[in-house]
This record gives sequence, structure tokens and C-alpha cells, in this order.
Amino acid sequence: MKRHAIIPVFIPHLGCPHSCVFCNQRAITARSGPVSAEDVRRTAEQYLSTLENSEGCTVEMSFFGGSFTGIPIEDQSRYLAIAKEYKHAGRISSIHMSTRPDYIDRRILDNLASYGADVIELGVQSFDPEVLRLSERGHTVEQVYEACSLIKEYGFTLGIQLMIGLPGDSYWACMDSVAQTVKIGPQIARIYPTVIISGTRLAQMYLDGSYVPFSQDETLRIAKDMYLGLTGAGINVIRVGLKASALINDGDDSVVLGDTYHPAFRQLLDGAIARDRIEERLRTTDILTVRAGSKAFSGAVGHKGANKKYFAAEYPQKTVIFKADASLGDYETVFEDGSGGNPPEAPGKKQ
Repeated sequence: MKRHAIIPVFIPHLGCPHSCVFCNQRAITARSGPVSAEDVRRTAEQYLSTLENSEGCTVEMSFFGGSFTGIPIEDQSRYLAIAKEYKHAGRISSIHMSTRPDYIDRRILDNLASYGADVIELGVQSFDPEVLRLSERGHTVEQVYEACSLIKEYGFTLGIQLMIGLPGDSYWACMDSVAQTVKIGPQIARIYPTVIISGTRLAQMYLDGSYVPFSQDETLRIAKDMYLGLTGAGINVIRVGLKASALINDGDDSVVLGDTYHPAFRQLLDGAIARDRIEERLRTTDILTVRAGSKAFSGAVGHKGANKKYFAAEYPQKTVIFKADASLGDYETVFEDGSGGNPPEAPGKKQ
């Protein structure tokens, strides 16, 4: 499997007129100065110095930090010109950015196409109109469909980002968002549990009791069903949960409020999915061996060995044996019972 590397270019969106209840963008931009084209080049060279000798590595330049297509188009062009230069030189393979559904039109897409952009992700968050309203997103479901249609018409790779647990959200609203995402048919998706960050409107709502976040267990259950619904439809879920680096943290543990952030949320998800699959197999055997490739093994045993502990406690009359198997593909898992084993499952995906 080819290694995929990202050159992250942070472009704070100083001009965003929206103030979504969960967004910490204003706090981020207050700590970030303007980004020049030379800053972009310097970042690219810094990352490429460690990547260009890596065999079989595809490199993507990704613009993070707000809604890229919402900044003045002249600034977009300055940044994209640098990316295009690296792409034409063969030093990167693709150009990627995230934006809002209401910051997409033909003029914007014509400009992106002229610089060879490849991937556009839309921060949709939810397809529920009430969730969008309560979250003060400032765009409609209709604008999501319009933007997705245009992006696909132009031939860009389309991504959709969804959030779990925004104000007014529910299990069924999340699953409807999955159904509508599948209907649109993006190539990639991300799933983000809502994190309450101090200094946001959502933090005020949490502190005054007008917003009650989902429990971590409920968030995990919803994330699991969303992930399975998306991947089952052939959509590549490239991330589940926020990276620690996406949060503002100057060493102050109070930045994230409530029990809304887990640094290993993706491992929790992989463990929950593996537990369901193992439990299903245990219905027909008393001894089950779970062999897993290097990337799948941590999910099989669960975060901090949670699955090992679970099966020992819940099925004391049965035996589950976990084995790391270097002969398998990184994401491959094989279940073998006392009858001599079953065919291996298709390799899963994990980003």
C-alpha cells in the first residue's frame, strides 16, 4: 500500500462572516498572522525535505484553517500558484482544500480548475435544517446539494464532512445525514464528534445548561453506525475524530470542556467494530482465533486491551485468542474457529 503524506498549509480565514457555535476560528486567527505565498513555499520545502526520498509515497498539499474559497480570490490564486508549481514539477501529486457549501460557484471552481486543484471537501456538518439553524451555520441543505452538484460536474474529488452531537442533533438526524451523503455520492468523508472549546458560543450554551452534549458512549455508537453506513456505500472515510493539533491548547487543560474529546477516538471506533464482529463469530464457536495485520491488530484487541477484557469477562466459557500476523495485509483480519478456520475478510480501511 502506498504511503500518503500531507503538506499542511494553514490559511486562517480572517474574513469569514459566520460564527458557528462550535467554531474556534476567531481564537485561532487572533494568534495567527497573515500567510504569504513564501510562507506556503517554506512549508512545502520543509515537508518535502523529509518526504521526497520515500519510495511509493504520494504527497498532497492541503490548505487548512477555515473556508479556503471564502478568502479573496486573488489570495486563493497566490497560494494555488505555488501549489501548481510543485504539482507540475512532480513534487506533489494533488492539491486539496476544505470550504463551506455557500462558498462554491462557477467562478470559484473555474479558478480552482485553472490551478490544477484536485480535492474539495465541504464542511456540511448536518443535513438537518434545525441542526444547521441552531448551530448558526448560515447555509441551507439546498446549498449543500447545489455545491456538491457543481463540484462533481467540474470533475473534482468531492468530500463531505459530518459532525455528531451539534445542538438539536439526534441519532436519527445523524443517520439521515449519512443517507443523504450516500445519495450525493462523494468519494471521501470525515466524521467529527462535536468538541466543546472554550471561548465559543457552544461553550456558553454548555455552561448555562442550554446545550447537553452526547455521552462518549452515545457518540461512539453513532459514529460506528455512520462509519459503517458510509463505508458500506463505498465512501472512503478518511478521518474519524479530531487530531489534538486541531484544538487550541497552550497547555491549558480547560480548553476542551466536558467529556467531549478523546485523543484515540478512532481506535475506540475500530475496537467497537471489531468487538461486534468477534461477538457475531462467537455465536457459532467456543474457541476463536483473531489474526490481524499490523494496522488492524490494535483495533482487534481494543483501546488499552478493552476487547480482551470484555470477552474474558462476558464470555468466560469461551476463548478468544488475538494474534498479530505479519503475513497478512496491514488492514486484514482473519477469524478462525475450531472447525479449521474461515476465509479471510476483505481488508478494511483505516486513515
